[in-house]
Amino acid sequence: MRLARLFRFCLVLALLVGPLRLTAETVRVAYFHTELSARGPGLLLRDLRRDEAPDQLAAVLDILVETAPDIVLLADIDYDAGQATLAALQTALAQRGLPLPHGFTAAPNTGVPTGLDLDRDGKWDEPEDTQAFGEFRGAGGLVLLSRYPILRDEITDLSGLLWAEFPAASLPETYGPEEQAVIRLSATGHWDVPVRLPSGDVLRLLTLHATPPVFDGPEDRNGRRNADQMRLWADYLNGWRPEGTAPPLGKAVVLGTLNADPQDGEARPGALARLRAHPRLQDPAPQATGAAAATRAQGGVNARHGGDPAHDTVDWPDTRPTDPGNLRVDYILPTRDLTVTGAGLHWPDPEDAAALARTETASRHRLIWVDLRP
Repeated sequence: MRLARLFRFCLVLALLVGPLRLTAETVRVAYFHTELSARGPGLLLRDLRRDEAPDQLAAVLDILVETAPDIVLLADIDYDAGQATLAALQTALAQRGLPLPHGFTAAPNTGVPTGLDLDRDGKWDEPEDTQAFGEFRGAGGLVLLSRYPILRDEITDLSGLLWAEFPAASLPETYGPEEQAVIRLSATGHWDVPVRLPSGDVLRLLTLHATPPVFDGPEDRNGRRNADQMRLWADYLNGWRPEGTAPPLGKAVVLGTLNADPQDGEARPGALARLRAHPRLQDPAPQATGAAAATRAQGGVNARHGGDPAHDTVDWPDTRPTDPGNLRVDYILPTRDLTVTGAGLHWPDPEDAAALARTETASRHRLIWVDLRP
């Protein structure tokens, strides 16, 4: 009798508790190109440590708190070897009610000298001659912040990969053996960062901040590099690794600034489409009515664009014929084994003048987010 009662009790308990264990928690993954990079090393850290943050920094922090991501990749955050800037960001956000205790960053390729005259202007020590444009080492790096533990021993950093070592690299004809022996593929950082979710699943964050496909000549070195930087993650999802091949990844998200729009802009045709059409990836396409309203109101170059303005993620100049206008350049692309329960683009409607002013103070780029269930 006692055994029977114990069995019924355990059965009821299993029915009550079991579903709770099987229900995965929704995770909000965000990306924000902050444009917080300062004019010199240590200046962003100084601003983070001030009693009152400067207007732009305060606006960025407020938007992060408002959107409340569980995991967020921040671009254009200056790097320091002691990672004091990362720690100061975590402190500033925690004080505002957004604790993201786990973080990762690594030295970007920006500002790293090559010793070569890459733009052929007779000088070799300018920002244009570094691995990726930067006024100083560490300018405009990437920072990943997370509510959940980062599996640091399993991180893969591909930022040091030489462009010439990437399979079928689309190197410009102007790059001879000297350039090919030095130039890296990554502009800022290609990281594979695994995060342990509350469900027990591991989510791999595949990061990048691609080279703008402009500011070059007919050799199209930046356009070629931009395309190969996107292709790296497509090949990686297929199992390619610098040292050989590996089983395809499990649950993952490609996120960052790709500097390519699906229909407009100057990126090489097909480069972005190949990544978005990867059979393992899905595109939630975050949108906002504020983005569409801004494009309609501004007109100019935007009036000639073919893409849906509701998906634009950056508010670039749009007055002169050569201006880029508003484009979709920032992306979060989850693998198809993740369920998308929501997606958004932080671009307030013009009617909310205060919120729009804060957003414009923060960055020309807009924060994007996707809610995922593993």
